[in-house]
Amino acid sequence: MSAQAEAQASRVCNLYAILRVRGTADVPPDVDYTLKLLRLHKPNHLVLYPIDMPGIQGMLQKVKDWVTWGEIEYSTLVELLEKRGRAPGNRKLTAEYISQSLGVGSIAELAEMICKGDLKLHQQEKIKPVFRLKPPSKGYKRSIKKPYKSGGELGYRGLAINELIRRMI
Repeated sequence: MSAQAEAQASRVCNLYAILRVRGTADVPPDVDYTLKLLRLHKPNHLVLYPIDMPGIQGMLQKVKDWVTWGEIEYSTLVELLEKRGRAPGNRKLTAEYISQSLGVGSIAELAEMICKGDLKLHQQEKIKPVFRLKPPSKGYKRSIKKPYKSGGELGYRGLAINELIRRMI
């Protein structure tokens, strides 16, 4: 892999990957409403939102005890779109579908557009904005009832979200 390709792969996008960790039991109504606005209806669902989107920081603080989030890397985004990206009708994302519906040549180009902010996934109708992931291989490493900084899995985790997403794809 060349130095330029390696730098491209480890590049951080201007997107938050928000992953619901905890289930639906005992969720207060205001938190439940915010989770629905974020389209996080079930555990292990992941959504992508721009970091600079108005109101996203407040929403994340409201649901911090049910989700974990961090900045997604370009390489993780490509892998996520290839393996877990879905079109309406629960069809897998393919290069043909992307070129016909969006006019983009490949999944890597689509990831580049999403990463740059040219294409907002949460406003798109041709691609489902929610990624349904599997539970992490070998389970969560820590408690799902504690914040990440205190030895748990919840809340902001920065670039460590990429390792968790790779285990869940």
